[in-house]
Amino acid sequence: MGDKEYISRLFDGIVEFTLKSKGALVIVGPKWCGKSTTAKRYAKTVIDLMPLESRNEFIELAKISPTNFLNYGPKPILVDEWQHVSFIWDQVKYEVDKTGEFGQYILTGSVTDKSRTELDDESSRHTGNGRIIRKMMRTMSLYETGDSNGTVSLQDLKNGKFSQAVSKKDINDYAYFVCRGGWPVAIGKERDVSLAQARDYYEVVVTDDIFSLKDIPLKKDEQKARKLMRSYARNVSIAATDTTLLEDCVGNDETFDKDVFAKYLNALRNLYVIEELPAWNPNLRSKTAIRTKETRHFTDPSIGAAALGITPEGIFKDITTFGLLFESLVVHDLRVYADAIGARVYKYRDSKKREADAVLQFADGSWALIEVKLGGEEDIKQAADNLIKIADDIDWEKTGKPAFLMVVTKNKVAYRMDNGVYVVPLCCLKD
Repeated sequence: MGDKEYISRLFDGIVEFTLKSKGALVIVGPKWCGKSTTAKRYAKTVIDLMPLESRNEFIELAKISPTNFLNYGPKPILVDEWQHVSFIWDQVKYEVDKTGEFGQYILTGSVTDKSRTELDDESSRHTGNGRIIRKMMRTMSLYETGDSNGTVSLQDLKNGKFSQAVSKKDINDYAYFVCRGGWPVAIGKERDVSLAQARDYYEVVVTDDIFSLKDIPLKKDEQKARKLMRSYARNVSIAATDTTLLEDCVGNDETFDKDVFAKYLNALRNLYVIEELPAWNPNLRSKTAIRTKETRHFTDPSIGAAALGITPEGIFKDITTFGLLFESLVVHDLRVYADAIGARVYKYRDSKKREADAVLQFADGSWALIEVKLGGEEDIKQAADNLIKIADDIDWEKTGKPAFLMVVTKNKVAYRMDNGVYVVPLCCLKD
């Protein structure tokens, strides 16, 4: 793909900064999200292990002389699909530590259990003074696809800046966005071609990818894979337990036991098909118990729509499911925006059955509560009142005041309510 066809990503800024501040960057994320395309823009040397004709030669070189392999050309060196030479991991660390220089390597592709565990672990992430870092690349946000006009910035809201704005998108557009997703290959194509991408991704996962992991051997059974994906999709945006999902999957299949289920779920995590939203645990003024169960989400909401066989037209037959998938779309975009500004996204739930669909925690410790509503003005008002009640119960002496409270909607106008809560269409948001 040439530069003129490249759609700028918010992740570009993350890559640029990381190469200026770390020795090596490991880019992870779901397949087809654009990892290789983006990484190649920043590499001076590309070792592409996807083509079979060159893969074996590179693998042999890496085995015989890992030093020469990792000094194959000018740096930064991109090792694309690096899982095929995962045994060079220790050599990468050695090369980075040896010179101490920044911007030496970019590794993309599926991640082995060893390297993923090591990079996910906080203590090991700082080994070698944090010279190697892992960053997750997601599918595209609506701002990146050009569907959001970006007139309301999360960073600006944090800094107290806001102006009324208008989006031209309506509920039919959001039905389409949920089913299309943020796959780069789907952007700018004819409607039926765009919608086919998520369905194709889903089919690849359940027929091949989930059974391809060497570290999680699974006997090929597409029906089990489809059952789990459908069950997970029915519980998107819900803090469903493993038991709930398993019971939904089992039916009359006695071979779908707890251990097999756990393997399937771990395989989906390692493939970056699913990504649970962790719970936020602030200090409260009251003795209300905070729920700590993670909330279920796919890495792109269109995966759930594909698993359920939902179309933009058919989604209106089940407004509850539409609402849950819309919430997942919002969480997805918030995660993309949060990554770009160094923030994190959580979910808040407590024993009084109060919840905030998303919590933004910024790098400086400040925070914002967000609710997602597909409904009308009455639902928005209730959501705003709910956010105020939650915020008032949080101990501001320990956490500080909220940076802002916001209800994200499918409506067209972004405005500030009299109570101070912002109401913002998803297609007005950006980082």
